[in-house]
Amino acid sequence: MTALSINAERLLGRIRELGQIGRDEDARLVRLAASDADKAGRDAFVAWIGDAGLEVAVDRIGNIFGIWKDGANAGRAPILLGSHIDTVINAGIYDGCYGVLSGLEVIETLKAAGYTPARPIAVAAFTNEEGVRYAPDMMGSLVFAGGLSVEAALATVGTDGTVLGAELERIGYAGPEEPSFLKPHAYVELHIEQGPVLEREGVSIGAVENLQGISWQRVTVDGDANHAGTTPMSMRRDAGHAAACVVTFLRDCARASNTPTVATVGCMSFEPNAINVIPSRATFTVDLRDPDEQRLQAAEAALAAYLKELAIAEEVTISVERLARFEPVTFDRKIVELVEAAARKRGLASKRMTSGAGHDAQMIARIAPSAMIFVPSLGGVSHNPREHTPDADLVAGANILLDVVTCLTAQ
Repeated sequence: MTALSINAERLLGRIRELGQIGRDEDARLVRLAASDADKAGRDAFVAWIGDAGLEVAVDRIGNIFGIWKDGANAGRAPILLGSHIDTVINAGIYDGCYGVLSGLEVIETLKAAGYTPARPIAVAAFTNEEGVRYAPDMMGSLVFAGGLSVEAALATVGTDGTVLGAELERIGYAGPEEPSFLKPHAYVELHIEQGPVLEREGVSIGAVENLQGISWQRVTVDGDANHAGTTPMSMRRDAGHAAACVVTFLRDCARASNTPTVATVGCMSFEPNAINVIPSRATFTVDLRDPDEQRLQAAEAALAAYLKELAIAEEVTISVERLARFEPVTFDRKIVELVEAAARKRGLASKRMTSGAGHDAQMIARIAPSAMIFVPSLGGVSHNPREHTPDADLVAGANILLDVVTCLTAQ
């Protein structure tokens, strides 16, 4: 079976077709979770599942599954493949979608070849991986893995005031299945790297062995609004200045460290947000990531200590809200080795890697042996319409997934 290859034309055609679903009036790809655009993307995916002759299942959080099983293996736990098809605002066409469509392509290729897997194979499109409209991100896979109750997830209020459960009902994807209805034997997720390492080093395949821990917090600084021209600098309680100090502190700490810790302030707003008024309130987010749990905890502690010092020094009040917290994940060693072995047999260079981004695989790893396969992202660009991976790399990654799945379903 190692000589078998996926249908490149079918895979690439579907990636491009899905990439045109959800374009707004400015031609931006915006397929937010449970939106009308998401419904259109889901409908296309479900149609392709049906065309492949697979069983379609949808659970209560809206995760979609295409399942290939027969009487001989129906009682066994399946190999699960997949990712997500929701996007950020003004997205590229590969993030998530590549893994979902490659999983479907692998199943279709094996079916067409007359392969008889020893256990079922399923492909999943998980709901709300991006977390743009509803928080937290990776919600569908988190609920599927038992890390968040389906009731709490469905009650989530979005950035536009909508409720996720009601929106899933509206678009027809509030499924009947409990999220725990399918218990995977193993999970493999194929994904673009979303970083520059593979391209820079001339490596075709990333064998992802671990994934960074993620800490998201919202920080609110309260000071006093006052006239920008008449208030002396020494008499200000400037929430905006205090926020800027935190941004600088985080950047300086991360750059001075010899570790992979990264820190980002991605959102910030001021009140009253007027050019001639000292801000009375600054609200911003902090994203801390590290593949080592102790280092991540140390970064969180350093931030907490600095916020206490800053509140005293600037005479402001600072409060912190935890938005999300995920520990680092170590992927299954045997599956990682299968990825490396498949690359060698195909004559492709591979590299063990850490994922800097969050993925559905980190949630599924709670309940089943899991791993990821990366292919290069040109320039390391993602979450951007310039996101691109050459066709040859897309096909190569799908063939590695095919080989790994063949090994995992051989017995």
